[in-house]
Amino acid sequence: MRNKSSKNILIALYLLVTASMGLATILEKSFGSDFASNYIYGAPWFCILWMALSVAAIRWIIIRRMRHFGTLLIHLSFGVILIGAFLSYVTSFRGIVHLREGEITTSYLAQKGDEIVEKPLPFSIKMERFEVSYHKGTTSVADYTTMFTVCDGTHSEHAAVSMNNIFSYKGIRLYQSSFDEDMKGSILALNCDSWGIPVTYTGYFLLFVSLIIMLIDPRGSFRKLLAHPLLRRGTAVAVLLLSATAVCRATTVPPNDVAAHFGKLHMLYKGRICPVQTFAIDFTKKLYGKSSYKGYSAEQVLMGFLFHGNEWSGEQIIKVKNGALRQQLQLPEYCSPGFFFNASMGGYILGPYVNEYQSGQNDAFHRDVNDIDDRLMLIMEVRHGNIMKLFPCATGNAVSWFSAGEKMPPAASGNSTEMSSLLAQLKAGITTGNYGDADAAISAIARYQAEHAGGSLPSPLRTKAEHLYNHIPFATLLFMFNITMGLLSLFVEMRLMMRRNARRNIAVSWMVPGMMVLSVATLSLCLALRWIIGGTIPMSNGYETMLFVAWSIMLLSLIASARFPISLSFGFIMSGFCLLVSHISQMNPDISHVVPVLNSPLLAIHVSVIMISFALLSLTFICGITALALHFVSRFRDGGRTSDSNEHLVLLHVLSRLFLFPALTCLGIGIFVGAIWANISWGQYWGWDPKEVWALITFMLYAIAVHSDTLPILKRPLCYHTFITIVFLAVIMTYFGVNYILGGMHSYA
Repeated sequence: MRNKSSKNILIALYLLVTASMGLATILEKSFGSDFASNYIYGAPWFCILWMALSVAAIRWIIIRRMRHFGTLLIHLSFGVILIGAFLSYVTSFRGIVHLREGEITTSYLAQKGDEIVEKPLPFSIKMERFEVSYHKGTTSVADYTTMFTVCDGTHSEHAAVSMNNIFSYKGIRLYQSSFDEDMKGSILALNCDSWGIPVTYTGYFLLFVSLIIMLIDPRGSFRKLLAHPLLRRGTAVAVLLLSATAVCRATTVPPNDVAAHFGKLHMLYKGRICPVQTFAIDFTKKLYGKSSYKGYSAEQVLMGFLFHGNEWSGEQIIKVKNGALRQQLQLPEYCSPGFFFNASMGGYILGPYVNEYQSGQNDAFHRDVNDIDDRLMLIMEVRHGNIMKLFPCATGNAVSWFSAGEKMPPAASGNSTEMSSLLAQLKAGITTGNYGDADAAISAIARYQAEHAGGSLPSPLRTKAEHLYNHIPFATLLFMFNITMGLLSLFVEMRLMMRRNARRNIAVSWMVPGMMVLSVATLSLCLALRWIIGGTIPMSNGYETMLFVAWSIMLLSLIASARFPISLSFGFIMSGFCLLVSHISQMNPDISHVVPVLNSPLLAIHVSVIMISFALLSLTFICGITALALHFVSRFRDGGRTSDSNEHLVLLHVLSRLFLFPALTCLGIGIFVGAIWANISWGQYWGWDPKEVWALITFMLYAIAVHSDTLPILKRPLCYHTFITIVFLAVIMTYFGVNYILGGMHSYA
């Protein structure tokens, strides 16, 4: 009775802590971060709740007489982390230091309740200068750096801070936070946590060690699962999906070879130097929803609007989505740009509605109006040539890119007359049909770029990689292929499971892994190309992390298939849905320079390990869905008689737990690596950001599934699969809900 009471108290406190954190993120969305910080995360009752949970957990460990080293160590690590968090709560202090060039600062600003108070620094700081460095030839920021001198009595020390590079003196750490608009001042974040950080980091280290021990301990649950006899059974089948598209012709455009040559030029677009082809594809997709139009390439469409603007204004190339605008104005699915300019209707027919949108009317109709207006303005920018920044000019060591009509700086290399002349030659060749002259003009512009671009031109390898990437719609092809393969192979596999003594086709069994290898290789090529083009590991935004999740799922399922071939079906399905989400959602597939705070090697480790964890958890979800489907099919077939001892339910239970242990390991490691990165970048290892909170909630919920000794009900396969299927909602909330609903510092992901 005493044991049962202690267990119930522990479970109640555990669920209460988890629910409190989830509720806090929702209240933070409604009432703001200060409310959540003051009344939940920083409130005494929340600390007491964590303490009560810790005491209850220790009591339960004593009652159960746990002696297994790995189990004790992992629980000890959480205790040390909580002690470190408590020390940070009671001993640390934070603030901001506002520096001005040439001035000496002896104080910092700190928040005390609802007030901002000024407090003295134990040393003085004299700012020397503040610098912003840019990626060559662009206005995209590469880093922010503040140079200053620390004076402490007779001791002085020159120092600098930049993004992800801190300065520490006498236990006080300074971080680059912001800067003044006149570039003569800098704002540094200050943090002093001499006790909490070392204790917390010790807890992180113990957690890392204990999670690894959980996987390698011969007496542990994971190693016992690897030896389970059911893991030697399973199979899959393969099918290949082919598709084709039809083309037709439209209006006046230059030949494809001339347009392709034009697409190989470079331009400044979205803060980086890229091939004109990249802009042409984005331009055509923005207007038409596809990367080509009636059989014409994106480069031909772009040159059509550049040099045959009046004619192309009559092309029905603007796709109007089926929504409020289309229904209210009775518009066709495709409209021409000229359709929206009607003299008999007062000129620009969307003008009044655009004004209403800018005045604050934000309903579906006015949002659709704004979308069409953005596309029409893009066409105007192309027709006037303002957006075509094709011409680099060097001023000292700096390189800037200009359109032909822009005024050049007096000291810049090259001149506006030469730029206008080159573009005029190109236009004359295109409009008169003398495409040989047009091709020569394109070559002349290419030589101009090579002469004046300095080091801002991408390398030949990067340029070739981008052209290859632009030609292959990786996400589109792979999501169709993977989903089709997964559904068909899973259908056949489930039929085999339902039929006793069914024989598997050996040729098909070999084909499915081969198709998975092909899919993994194709997505690997996609990620490699994005890495080469962007210059950083492709895990800096939601689109790239979704691709990485799909890649991880396929690779992990391929590895697991050596002992359990049905995992290939799961891998195809889940990776296909990940690629589908990246293809149709609001995620931005553009390749761009990462913001300075994300330019850290810890980011790559943090994101990749977390994404591998999510990939593994998604496979447990597929196991659960499959098991539940088999259960209900068997129940229907057998007239309502079913049992938890069903071999297929047990087999999927074993496989799911096989995925679960490394998933928890990766998630735990990913969370503490992220905390270290946050400490380096923002001055605190845990800020109760919604993404952090939901990652912790996800970890805590899935951790329940490995405590089957405490919760024997989870030893029953059907109960386990039901639980593991439901808690996948936490993964969805962590990845999508935070980004699109709750926001926070991690909403870029």
